[in-house]
Amino acid sequence: MKEKIFSSYTGALIAANVVAFVGVLVLMVSFGEARIVSWVALMPSMVLQGQNVWTFFTSMFMHAGFGHLFVNMISLMFIGGFVEKLIGKKRFLSLYFAGGLFAGLFFVLIALASGVDMNVYAVGASGAIFALGGLLAVLTPRLPVLVFFIIPMPMWAAMGFLMFGLWALSLGLGLPIGNTAHFGGLIVGLGYGFYLRKRFPRKTKMISRYFAR
Repeated sequence: MKEKIFSSYTGALIAANVVAFVGVLVLMVSFGEARIVSWVALMPSMVLQGQNVWTFFTSMFMHAGFGHLFVNMISLMFIGGFVEKLIGKKRFLSLYFAGGLFAGLFFVLIALASGVDMNVYAVGASGAIFALGGLLAVLTPRLPVLVFFIIPMPMWAAMGFLMFGLWALSLGLGLPIGNTAHFGGLIVGLGYGFYLRKRFPRKTKMISRYFAR
């Protein structure tokens, strides 16, 4: 089982996230937390000044703590592994990075448009993971899943529940959750799902029916 996981792109991404997390912790000890965070986390005020634009990419591999990393990697293991088998390795990897990068861009643009604190950082793989979930919401909408491993829902409802449930939770409790980044990733996944449905109508219809069992 371990060999299968780590021979896949999903496994490689999980490994890269874990290595990056440990590496960032080590660098923080040597150079200080504030400096390292500014180098690898996405901050709207910085990128809008043309500084640290590489953080659109590096922020996808940085997490705010072990709990944040663990939740994202567990989600990636289950969702990513399924998507990779469903659409193939190349499409999976392209969607993952397109979703993650657009999630960061969407986060910056919404921050600019809304006039919120432009010095808030965004980190994590969840934007990319929401893109994968958005794809499944279109291609396998009736796939039965367990949200938080306990609540049974079809995939389309699960993604809506997670998106707006987390948004409501963050507003109600003041938690630092990157809701706009999640939404940006979801948009990419939904868009790509509808594109595949239009290009391969018979195949995607068969997939939808098969995973509705």
